[in-house]
Amino acid sequence: MELRIALCQCDIAWEQPARNLARLEPMVAAAEADVVLLPELFATGFTLDPAGVADGAGGAVVTALRRWAARYGKAVAGSVAVAENGRFYNRMYFVKPSGEFIGYDKRHLFAPGGEARQYTPGGSRAVVEYGGVRFLLLVCYDLRFPVWSRCRGDYDAILCCASWPAPRREVWRTLLRARAIENQCYAAGANRVGDDPAARYAGDSALVDFKGRTMAEAGGGERILTGVFDTEALAAFREKFPAWRDTDEFVLK
Repeated sequence: MELRIALCQCDIAWEQPARNLARLEPMVAAAEADVVLLPELFATGFTLDPAGVADGAGGAVVTALRRWAARYGKAVAGSVAVAENGRFYNRMYFVKPSGEFIGYDKRHLFAPGGEARQYTPGGSRAVVEYGGVRFLLLVCYDLRFPVWSRCRGDYDAILCCASWPAPRREVWRTLLRARAIENQCYAAGANRVGDDPAARYAGDSALVDFKGRTMAEAGGGERILTGVFDTEALAAFREKFPAWRDTDEFVLK
């Protein structure tokens, strides 16, 4: 089974959801892929004041994602600031063309940048199957935590949406490869470009294979990056060299 993945590397207008949705729809439409991954907080930028711009649990942003998925016949994923029951979440959605969707609340909030003071962390991992591929959903800072990301035989690929600042770009590039190598999986990381009031973003969105080889990398600037995930090649590699099965059980409790 082969599945084509597209990463939309883009700038984000600060706290302007309607403008960002209008700019992103043509990118989603143009992506020649089965799954399209958007950056972290693609509708607002990495805001630490979500009260005025957060989406409702069934609000305008997730409604737009469902409309795009149905209209263009592809799954769409990315994270959104969500207000629910008096709390805010950095919630990654994976939306299928059928309208079905799953939400994953970012577990590891970036405390050094103040995110943990404004958002509530999630409590469980999320794996979603689409087109014969099982995807683990991660959001930005989650990528630094290998135990949380550990493959338990339950996924084939990682989808990570990010707002990863330029000064730490080599960390981003290295961790994508590390998570792919140690979990013997594909990894797709969509990062933003441009500037916000707190940081500059270099992009470097990338697709990495199960041996840690970079299949494609976006560099800087706005662009759509595409590649193919092949589950048969992955299964053959895992069978020949099943290192993922040797994980110590205690780290998974």
